[in-house]
Amino acid sequence: MRILLFVLAVVSGQLMAEVKLPRLISDGAVLQRDKSIPLWGYGSDGEAVELYLNNQLIGKAVTRLGRWQIQLPAQSAGGPHQLRVKGQNEVQVNDLYFGDVWVASGQSNMEMPMARLAEAYPADLAAAHFPLIRQFSVPQHYNFKAPQTDLSDGRWMQATAADIQHFSALAYYFARDLQQQMKVPLGILNNALGGSPVEAWLSEEALQAYPEALAEAKKFKNDGYIAEVTAADAAKNQAWYGDLAARDQGLQAPTPWYQPELNDSGWKTIELPGFLPQAFTGVWWLRQRIELTAEQAKRATVLRLGSIVDADEAYLNGQKIAETTYQYPPRRYDIPAGLLKAGTNLLAVRITSTQGKTGLMPDKPYWIGTDQQQLPLGKSWKMQLGASASPLPGDTFIRWKPLGLYNGLTAPLTWLPVKGVIWYQGESNVGACAQYQQRFEQMIHVWRRAWQQPDLPFLYVQLANFLEKTTTPTDSSWAGLREAQRLTQRVPHTAMVVALDTGEWNDIHPVDKRTLGQRLALAARAVAYQEPLGYRGPEIASVKTKGQHLLLSFHFTDQGLVLKGPHSDQAFAIAGKDGRYVWARVQQQGDQLLLSSPEVSEPVSVRYGWADNPDAVLYNGLGLPASSFEAKVDL
Repeated sequence: MRILLFVLAVVSGQLMAEVKLPRLISDGAVLQRDKSIPLWGYGSDGEAVELYLNNQLIGKAVTRLGRWQIQLPAQSAGGPHQLRVKGQNEVQVNDLYFGDVWVASGQSNMEMPMARLAEAYPADLAAAHFPLIRQFSVPQHYNFKAPQTDLSDGRWMQATAADIQHFSALAYYFARDLQQQMKVPLGILNNALGGSPVEAWLSEEALQAYPEALAEAKKFKNDGYIAEVTAADAAKNQAWYGDLAARDQGLQAPTPWYQPELNDSGWKTIELPGFLPQAFTGVWWLRQRIELTAEQAKRATVLRLGSIVDADEAYLNGQKIAETTYQYPPRRYDIPAGLLKAGTNLLAVRITSTQGKTGLMPDKPYWIGTDQQQLPLGKSWKMQLGASASPLPGDTFIRWKPLGLYNGLTAPLTWLPVKGVIWYQGESNVGACAQYQQRFEQMIHVWRRAWQQPDLPFLYVQLANFLEKTTTPTDSSWAGLREAQRLTQRVPHTAMVVALDTGEWNDIHPVDKRTLGQRLALAARAVAYQEPLGYRGPEIASVKTKGQHLLLSFHFTDQGLVLKGPHSDQAFAIAGKDGRYVWARVQQQGDQLLLSSPEVSEPVSVRYGWADNPDAVLYNGLGLPASSFEAKVDL
């Protein structure tokens, strides 16, 4: 027993004495150049610690309350360097560079990885070899109790073939363009999390201004409450999906509906892609026979099923090959070798609808084959309902609750100096667009205080065009959110990138992150690096009456105002004092626009691009689009 106690005491002492660094300071890290860094770590109380950079002693400290800190002097761009921390043990960090570090944050359009762009930009992934562009993906662990100081996991990765698929696509294109100009290493701290509202990124102090959000955050400080909510959601989902599967005729029939030998001659015939003509919640099935030559069957490696609302399971020749549990991911399914055959092949798809509207999203790719040789699927399908159900109640999504992401994903980064922030978020706040500007501006101020960088450049993407087009002027929450983002440009050292010409009507996650990355890099060069260049599209400057017309003047018309495309007659709307907007006739007069309508004799206000999915027609000579806007006649 005495020997055992002695061994335990020795092991415990060794563990307590172990010098450690925070997770961000690890092999391959990029640290901010030209700024002093408060480097810290863990140790046992009273333990003496020495810090070396390239074998040169930088400083010494004594551990107090389990932590030590040594100031690392500002370093110029370059590397590789080696960092060593020596206490009772020694820790080495290799392949360390100094350059510019950018935080990439927001929701899914920032989180979206390069892997999702493989079809759209295959050459970009194949040619990616930028070892001095590096990303650290922050673990997605919320915390409602207190701001974290460290991370549980994560590693630095290079923008090369081995890891490029994991990079935030938008952050990669931003960094690629920026590095070509700046010629320094670039580090990306990627803490974006899909679906997150702005309130999740606010500190507890900031939430004091929003009592409802603060009360919601406080509920989740209780681990027991989180466990209860998580268990209740799991039980609800298990019951709903379990009951549906038990009643699904397609699964319970003597011959399951995914089997090739099933006689489906009595099934309905439906034309797809498209949506079921009537709302339906539950499970429904599709079947289609695909004729292949021996060569096609041998070569085909991919089944492409566009996008499906909501979930699907895909079967080929009776074998399940893949499934997707929610609407948004593109359905790109690998086909097992040897599964296809010459002649007739049976494709079956089991679709689960949770809220009524369901179908195969139009204007998406539906084919079998390879990226080089695609055989389109037929538009005619056999369809049968498997089982109906009541709508599935939504999940709680604890990770989206106020405060949790600030404490868990942002606070652990704030001790490390950075060059700036790039941000793409807002989709989850569209339903409360009137609240967004105040909360977004406050978030920017909160982050700047946390980093102790009051002029921290904050560059953000305005929401892209999305959903079906409208043919008459109408109110739009998406336009309202964009207006809140436009007005946030009043905050110093911010810049907004317009995305009205990069969206997709049928996908909240458009793939064109290259254009937006280029525009963000342009904004960074102007705002963060002080280059004298144009980076903004036309901005409304004044609205004046001219008889029965409105005369619009603009800022940032670099190289001239440009009207593009055939849709300018449905881009601008004007209203009189009754507030009823109608389309306006547009006449360009140099860098001004003259608007009129026979339906409005005394116009007092104007809207441009005021729709969920407007046509972007107004640019400047630099090719940069104007933001949507709402404005009244100058008094």
